[in-house]
Amino acid sequence: MSVTLILTTVPDAAVAQKLAADALAARLCACVTQLGAVQSSYHWRGTIETAQEIQLLFKTSAACAWELEQYIHAHHPYDTPEILSWQAAASAAYGRWITAETQRPLHV
Repeated sequence: MSVTLILTTVPDAAVAQKLAADALAARLCACVTQLGAVQSSYHWRGTIETAQEIQLLFKTSAACAWELEQYIHAHHPYDTPEILSWQAAASAAYGRWITAETQRPLHV
């Protein structure tokens, strides 16, 4: 079964916790793993920068992936947030769990 993984980095643990909690509350993902502190080096505005960041890995369904990416972009503190997305094969049981946890009731 296919699931979507979305990776982003944020500046600190408080931002990581809020972004993860809010995405979970909105049922945009079934699980968020805080991968921990990383050091990122990158080109930014003509210089090479280095920053300590927190990585977050969101697990979601293909149906929610686009909306989750838009949510991260809208609520991320960076001007140009890292948002990487890819499909992964999951066990049938784990895939069903992700699908079930990211379904929201229809309001008609």
